[in-house]
Amino acid sequence: MYLPSHFAETRAEVLRELIAAHPLGTLVTSGEAGLDANHIPFEFDPLPEPLGTLRAHVARANPVWREFSRDTEPLVIFQGPQIYITPSWYATKAETGKVVPTFNYIVVHAYGTMRAIEDQTWLRNFVGKLTERFESTRAKPWAITDAPEDFIASHLRAIVGLEIKLTRLIGKWKTSQNRPQADRNGVVAGLREEDNPVAQAMARAVEDWRPQ
Repeated sequence: MYLPSHFAETRAEVLRELIAAHPLGTLVTSGEAGLDANHIPFEFDPLPEPLGTLRAHVARANPVWREFSRDTEPLVIFQGPQIYITPSWYATKAETGKVVPTFNYIVVHAYGTMRAIEDQTWLRNFVGKLTERFESTRAKPWAITDAPEDFIASHLRAIVGLEIKLTRLIGKWKTSQNRPQADRNGVVAGLREEDNPVAQAMARAVEDWRPQ
């Protein structure tokens, strides 16, 4: 990933927050057939330090768990808010006209060593934890114990776990920090007028950015 220093985000807690808020990662692996990409919800575990572990599961019928190269680290991409930025929002437009459009975005790239897990106890515990996380905000959360035991057992036999011990976390926060403050203020004001949650999230990111 091309990463100018002014867009680099290195704070571990910030990178982890992005993964937690946007858990659907794009798992990119290399195999005999070339590159492969799968879109999978991941659970992040801060242990072992310093970077932690990603866990997920895929359908047993998905060949990724058998065919990924052990010689090439997999990459998981977590995409945060991303949105078009019009140069009409820049104060510089009125001053010189020397402005062009761009895209703002936030992304984390996670690399590590991956293993496949077929152990049924591990899978039950993981699926239960993942379900609890996403059901926790509901008035009547669904639990795997709500379904018949034989039904759950058959579904567990149809999946395989993935565990990635992280070796690198790379963050890129392209949030207008390369623009003068007046232009940044214009971006925030323009995004605030947009009626969608992505624009509001990016407005907060532009406004909250501080040099590391």
